[in-house]
Amino acid sequence: METLKGFQRSYLSKKAHSLKPVVMIGGNGLTDAVVKAVDAELENHEMIKVKFVDYKETRRELAEELAEKTEAHLVRVIGNIAVLYRYQADHDKRIYHVPKG
Repeated sequence: METLKGFQRSYLSKKAHSLKPVVMIGGNGLTDAVVKAVDAELENHEMIKVKFVDYKETRRELAEELAEKTEAHLVRVIGNIAVLYRYQADHDKRIYHVPKG
């Protein structure tokens, strides 16, 4: 998977601003159910926010692991929120048109 360039990350960060978290990571941590939920949400929405209710000290590492398991890009971690993006191959379902460069 090709990494995002700075301007692409910036574009996605701006687009993610109005999104609400759709998955919460709590006391049980990064379970298979959480990974499946994130995978399904990425399939439907292309970019999502994940909120860390617990594990706030290790949120960066957990977000990176979650991105790896779902084959997504970690756009950014700000506060207790991680933004994940996965390219939608189906042009008709694509929501975000990330600039190439």
